[in-house]
Amino acid sequence: MKKVFVTGATGFIGSHTVVELLEQNFQVVGADNFSNSKPSVIERVKKITNKEFTFVELDLLNRVQLKEVFDHHDFDAIIHFAGLKSVGDSVQRPQDYYYENLGMINNLLSLKKKNTNVIFSSSATVYDSRKNPPYSEEDPLLPINPYGMTKMLGEMIFSDVSKLNDFKTIALRYFNPIGAHSSGLIGEHPSSFPNNLMPYILDVASGSRPVLNIFGNDYPTRDGTGSRDYIHVEDLAKGHVAALTQLDLMDKPFEVFNLGTGQDTTVQELTQAFCKVNEVNVATEFVERRGGDAAVSFAAVEKSQNILNWKAQLSIEEMCKDAWKWQQYLISNES
Repeated sequence: MKKVFVTGATGFIGSHTVVELLEQNFQVVGADNFSNSKPSVIERVKKITNKEFTFVELDLLNRVQLKEVFDHHDFDAIIHFAGLKSVGDSVQRPQDYYYENLGMINNLLSLKKKNTNVIFSSSATVYDSRKNPPYSEEDPLLPINPYGMTKMLGEMIFSDVSKLNDFKTIALRYFNPIGAHSSGLIGEHPSSFPNNLMPYILDVASGSRPVLNIFGNDYPTRDGTGSRDYIHVEDLAKGHVAALTQLDLMDKPFEVFNLGTGQDTTVQELTQAFCKVNEVNVATEFVERRGGDAAVSFAAVEKSQNILNWKAQLSIEEMCKDAWKWQQYLISNES
């Protein structure tokens, strides 16, 4: 049984990936500092899977704590999710993003065993938004915000170090994960004001916020609002297991794959789909564009389909239904 170290294990994507790993019979050691998640996620993951896993409360910037983990465990692979993740917030706090996101990578590489393979949580924000999508893994990179820069630099660091050491890295460039686990027990639950669209929609639909601010209605899209490649978080989690399998087959030290659906949906289209499938109302208001946002982004998915043998399966409607089911759980259990 392979042992996997998952950083950011109680976060949105991390928790769903831990579920998928446990269901696929991996041995998991999870770590998080709960800066944007809650300890209760641990027990809910165990309830979903009916399996145990080891968890360590840990800040990856603390080298002493991280060294203890590597001293006590021999990992086959690391899946690195931990880090600051908001485009808008990164524009306001660039120094924090560079310090934390790159510092964590440096500590992992400095302290892990040399032959431990890595899956790095990257992002579609690394692409040059001046190019018309779909974005291919071979396209040039030009992030337009500090968050995207930390992901591009992270890829460069892993690529350079992998070539010099006896391990392999896969960087997975996510597009826009939304939805929640179909059980309704885990989902996205930001600790502060929601920076991503779906938690914002959920807040307005549940009445905890009065209106959804839509940042810009003059983009060159079908309805003037920004358009993104939304992917169900359960599909995304399955992509990580596919990447773990690929690590064993790779003949080069570093590889990159997109994880997306290959289709784009505008902010208005997503909001309308959410209201329709869940029979709720979401008040909206157009406001000025947000710094660092591209007009349109969606993935070229042929490489991940052909090499990882992975393809997103779940629809926008299923993403909206599962997200609302998760919100109902929160209202019932954490109000």
